[in-house]
Parts: sequence; structure tokens; C-alpha cells
Amino acid sequence: MKKIITMLLVLGFLVSCSKEETTETKNENTKSANQKGTGSSSNDLLSDTTFKSMVIELVYVEGFEPNQNSINNFVNFLNARTFKPNGITVEKRAIASPGNAPYSNQEIIDIEDANRTKYNTNSQIAVWAFFADGESASNTDTNIVLGTAYRNTSFVIYEATIQDLSNSPFEPNRTVLETTVITHEFGHILGLTNLGAAMVDNHEDTEHAKHCNVESCLMYWAAESGSGLSNLMGSNTAPQLDAQCIADLQANGGK
Repeated sequence: MKKIITMLLVLGFLVSCSKEETTETKNENTKSANQKGTGSSSNDLLSDTTFKSMVIELVYVEGFEPNQNSINNFVNFLNARTFKPNGITVEKRAIASPGNAPYSNQEIIDIEDANRTKYNTNSQIAVWAFFADGESASNTDTNIVLGTAYRNTSFVIYEATIQDLSNSPFEPNRTVLETTVITHEFGHILGLTNLGAAMVDNHEDTEHAKHCNVESCLMYWAAESGSGLSNLMGSNTAPQLDAQCIADLQANGGK
């Protein structure tokens, strides 16, 4: 019997000084803008008020690169929902295995802090996406984590788990599953549901906070549950955002 699959969701200060800040202090201040709570950069990601472009720093452990079609689907999702007139780019690279699987939430943060190179600039917002070679330490006998949005511009995909649950008989197509998990997690980073993008109409699931209560929506809590995986079987496309979630993004500066 398949285990139930769910996804976890899982200012700087200024000091007046006669001397210039050190390079290290400036770097830390820059990094702090990308180390805030999930959903807090919703408007910055959606609109072009401050940031005219977006860069995705996509880092994967060797042997666990996501499907290029999944990456293309992710970029298409971003283009459909955000205003970035100077474009959205993906910079992809591999790293050696950190060797700590299964990964705790803190270990995922530590991996980002040790490997991330892209941070916000004056006109470009940066996103960190990590594809791990092991499973989440939060997994239980009844709950397997496929991805987590854990900072305002950071998310992890447990690619090893996704590969184990796709492309075999009675399992979803890998591109469809990857696309579903990636876009669901980024939906949280965009502020869904009621996580930085205020709701136009109340559609938050009362039993599963920060998720949409429409079963067919990408942001429904069971998008990655056993029943959700069954719904993906035989499908060539990932679930889409429903009209209420789109309305929330549009109200907060998105398309």
C-alpha cells in the first residue's frame, strides 16, 4: 500500500558609523534579504516594481538533475504569473553529495548557506532551488516529503524520492511529478495560500493551513498524497492554479 505523500511547507539593521562597512558586513546584509520567511517576498517576485528580472540558481547533487522539460515547465509557470520584463533565467550546476541523507531542515539550510552564490541585486531577485540526493528526515511511515519551501526565495526538492516514485508501472510520469512538486512549492514562495498574498476570497483549507480548499488546484494539500499521485497517473500535465489562487496573485502584483 502506498504511503501517503504530502509536502511540507515545511531587516537587517543599519548602523551609523564614520567608517565604511566591511565587505563581509555588506555581504551579510545582502544575504539577509534572501533569508526571510516563506511568502514574505510575494510582491517582489510577482511584480516589476523593484525587481525587473529573476534568476533561478538551480543546484542539484550529481546524478539527481531534474528533467529539462520540468525546468521548462517551471519557467513557463513563472512567466505566466510574474512580471519580469528583463527576463527569467536559470543557472544550473551540480555539486557533490553532502553525504548527510536523510536531510533535516537545518541541514538543507546549511547546504544552501554553503553553496548559494546568487542573491538579490538592485533590479534582479534571486531564487535558490536545491535537488537533493536523499530523502527528508521528516519522513514517517505515513508521510513522505517531496519538497519544502522554507525561506522567501528558497526551496528544496527531494529528487531521490521523486525518482523512486515515478516512471514505473502504476506511477506518475517523472516530468509531471517533478513539475507538480516544483510549482506547488514555488506557489508557497509566491504567497499561496494566505501566506504573503492576501486572499481575495477565503479559500484556505481550514484543516490544512496555507493550502487551497479546491481539490483540483495545484495548491490543494493532497496534490502529492496517495490519491493525488493516482490522479497524476496517465496525465501529461501537472495540476494548475485555480481561479481563486490566481486572483490572489494578481491582487498582489502578479499576472
